[in-house]
Amino acid sequence: MAAKGKITKHEIQPDPLYGNVVVAKFVNHIMRKGKKSIARKILYQALEQVSEKKKSDPVEIFEKALDNIGPNMEVRSRRIGGAIYQVPIPVAKERRMSLAMRWLVLSARTKKNKPMQDRLAEEIINASENTGAAVKKKEEIHRMAEANKAFAHFAW
Repeated sequence: MAAKGKITKHEIQPDPLYGNVVVAKFVNHIMRKGKKSIARKILYQALEQVSEKKKSDPVEIFEKALDNIGPNMEVRSRRIGGAIYQVPIPVAKERRMSLAMRWLVLSARTKKNKPMQDRLAEEIINASENTGAAVKKKEEIHRMAEANKAFAHFAW
C-alpha cells in the first residue's frame, strides 16, 4: 500500500534555557517515560559540568561532540539475486544528527556507578576531544562501510 498525502515534519521549539533546537532535541533523546523535566535537569547539570571543566560555552562543546560522533557513511543490507550485501551509503544530515544523539545517550547509559549527568558530561567532553565510546561506535560503522566498499555500486 502506498502512503497518501504529504507528511509534514514536526517543528521542535528551541530549548528554554539555551534557545537552541539541537539541545531541545537532545532532551527528547534523554527522556524516558515522558519525564521531560527530569531529562532537562540531567542535561542542564551535565552542560554545567562541561562548562566548569572546559571553561567555555557548553553548547559549542556539545555541538562539536555531536559533530564528531555523527557518521558520514553507514552500511545497509541489500538483497540482490539471492545474496544479501552490506552496501555502504552516505548518511543524510538529519539521520547523522539523530544517530549521534542516540549513541551519545547510549554510551552514557552503559557506564555505571555515577549519576547520569556526570556520565553524560564525561561522554560529551570525550566526544568533543574525539575519544570515548560514542566516537568508537562511529569509527566501527566507518570501518564496516570501508570494508564493504566493493559493493558500493549496488547502492540505490
